[in-house]
Amino acid sequence: MPMTQIDFYVLPDSTLEARLDFACRLAETIQRKGYRLHLHAEDAAMARELDEALWTFRDDAYVPHALADDPLAGEVTVTIGWDDPPPPERPVQALLNLSPEIPEWFSRFERVAEIINQHQEVLVAKRRCWQTYKQRGYPIKAHQLRGQAG
Repeated sequence: MPMTQIDFYVLPDSTLEARLDFACRLAETIQRKGYRLHLHAEDAAMARELDEALWTFRDDAYVPHALADDPLAGEVTVTIGWDDPPPPERPVQALLNLSPEIPEWFSRFERVAEIINQHQEVLVAKRRCWQTYKQRGYPIKAHQLRGQAG
């Protein structure tokens, strides 16, 4: 089994809103490519923010999604959780990690996306994540993003 590919997306912005907006855009791109995606939030409050943001981030976009504990979670391509991984009977190829920590079960996924912005707490947490992935020998790519047009 090939190693999980790790992608770090580095945003020029420092706000949580910019990070969530980019997470929605990335989720839309991943879902459009036919991948199943799990968004891993820091906590239940962030999961609810992501749920709401996926409905409103663009007027002409629709990303079928559900919170992981929702009965519809088995029927959509994008799930949002904060504690547990998606159940093994639902094979998911991609993980978008918005938590400051790396979930223990990240290596189940073909790809993991990490979003860094210029907020000090996020920078410190994601620097630790980068070092952990690197020490474990995972392939890492950094994507420097310039100002995102809304």
